[in-house]
Amino acid sequence: MTEKNAARLDWEQRIGLPSDQPLTGTADLPAPDGLRSEDGTGHVLLDWQPVEGALGYLVHRADTVDGPYEPLDHRGGDVLAVPTPPYADSLVEAGRGYWYKVASWTDAGPGPLSAEAVRGCPKAPGSRPAEVTVSVDASAAPVPLPPVWNRMIGAEHLSMLIWDEPGPGGADVAREYADALGIVRDELGVRTVRAHGTFLPEMVSVRPDGSFDFSGMDEVYDRFLALGLKPVVELSFMPAELALDPEYTIFEYKGIASVPRSWERWGELCRAVTEHLRERYGADEVAGWEFEIWNEANLEVFWNGTQAQYHLLYETAVRAIKDVDPRIRVGGPGSAAAKWVGPLLEHCRENDVPVDFVSTHTYGNAPLDFRPQTRSFAEATGKPEPEILWTEWGVTPTHFHRVSDSVFSAPFVLRGMKSALESTDCLAYWVATDHFEELGRPPRLFHGGFGLLTVGNLRKPRFWALRMLSQLEGGRVPASVSGDGAEALVESLATRSDDFSTVDVLCWNGTLDQTKIDGAPSLDRGATVEVNGLPANTGYTVSLRRVDEEHSNIKAVWDELDGGDWPDEQQWSRLRDADRLFEEQLETVTAGSDGSVSLTVDLPMPGIRALRLTRV
Repeated sequence: MTEKNAARLDWEQRIGLPSDQPLTGTADLPAPDGLRSEDGTGHVLLDWQPVEGALGYLVHRADTVDGPYEPLDHRGGDVLAVPTPPYADSLVEAGRGYWYKVASWTDAGPGPLSAEAVRGCPKAPGSRPAEVTVSVDASAAPVPLPPVWNRMIGAEHLSMLIWDEPGPGGADVAREYADALGIVRDELGVRTVRAHGTFLPEMVSVRPDGSFDFSGMDEVYDRFLALGLKPVVELSFMPAELALDPEYTIFEYKGIASVPRSWERWGELCRAVTEHLRERYGADEVAGWEFEIWNEANLEVFWNGTQAQYHLLYETAVRAIKDVDPRIRVGGPGSAAAKWVGPLLEHCRENDVPVDFVSTHTYGNAPLDFRPQTRSFAEATGKPEPEILWTEWGVTPTHFHRVSDSVFSAPFVLRGMKSALESTDCLAYWVATDHFEELGRPPRLFHGGFGLLTVGNLRKPRFWALRMLSQLEGGRVPASVSGDGAEALVESLATRSDDFSTVDVLCWNGTLDQTKIDGAPSLDRGATVEVNGLPANTGYTVSLRRVDEEHSNIKAVWDELDGGDWPDEQQWSRLRDADRLFEEQLETVTAGSDGSVSLTVDLPMPGIRALRLTRV
């Protein structure tokens, strides 16, 4: 990684990169009405009325009513706008007053601030944690829970599957990488994998006669498909023989981020790879894959062209692919920080270019709601509404950030996934495993890697969050939270089986505020879980699974071992013994004549609790 490229990865550039043509949409949507504040323990809770057409909302704060009002930066390192209210500001001091306004957000940026400001003054914690109540209506008819969390996951370039050299800590990278994909397949239900580098040299080469050699790709895809997963074919990076500037590279593995010398040759490559994949794996099989055009072209580090040149890259690729098989699903822009989605849709509308899905990325926040744009596209063209695929998402965009190994990231994952249930078709966590080398290979076991799994495939708290989500049985039933920090710090999901034999209640306590990575006692809560609508006079056994600093936290186990960079054999044994989701059995409860039961659990911040009621 060159110093120049490393500098380009600065997150301020990530969220502030200017485009070379006007964005679609408008930044003058009205500010939300009904802004109100509620003084909470350790936070100020804000709520407002949604605005039609808004993709999200940007909360501003000031020390006085007259301002200046600045956007609240919860230190997530990426998009600051949140998709929906309510919002909990925990970057506060107890007893100090703050003034708030809010703006609607589009792809052109924030609109005007609300005319009236509201004041909040957070409370100091008492001798006991503040209280919330989680209310579940088990009598409601269960509805499907959209599996946005397991449709897709990210992974480092798939050619790691054929590595034959010792990896970090002496690991067998090819084996561990394959095992990691098997773990997310089996324990999280993941179905597809998105990785960079489809056109890296070990995958594709150009013969002297100008034809393409895909033998490297064949070896990699053969091994990958044998795992029972499907690829998202991300068409990047540019082969050296096709690149206008083959020295314009990114990452340790030197992916070429250049525009092509010839757009015709780029189209030939896209056509050839599509034909080859169909011939090798079957036309019907490949028709079920997504093809995504490039990665984060709105960042200079990933693309040395303009936005207009990206649109040409996209259009050339898509027309080549669709000419081979119109059934293949194509999309983009695969952009950083939720940028360029509107402009791509506008280009496709104006030029009648196919787009089956829009894809973009964000970190450190819940995903924005792009449905106003996709619905507008469908209405304007008469074509099916494109799907919305967040093909990268995570707790931080920063390499080697300790938040990635923390418990803090576990409730963050559930917050994002719940938010995505109504507004997206896929929220793909980036990435499955710490076998990842964009800015260098892992220097130690816990180094703040992006993976849900460590080198050696130990499960981090973020993994357990997705595992608990995957363990929910039956269909979704209504669950709501009331009390101090309700629906902003403390959230919940509930499911039940059709015959009432099981009821699952998943609740969590987390904040977007990454200054609280190590927790905050003022945000700890006690939770009363009330399940109503059960068969009267029926007994249920109760199990409780926990993720917090003391439970299901493999980093804490490693800290207790006081090891070095990598475990020795004895330490590996201890870690593997501890690599499990903590679960305990509680006392049996009986739904009374009114069909209700009540349970009390502690809910620290950060923390997750999963209750399962099983009929006796």
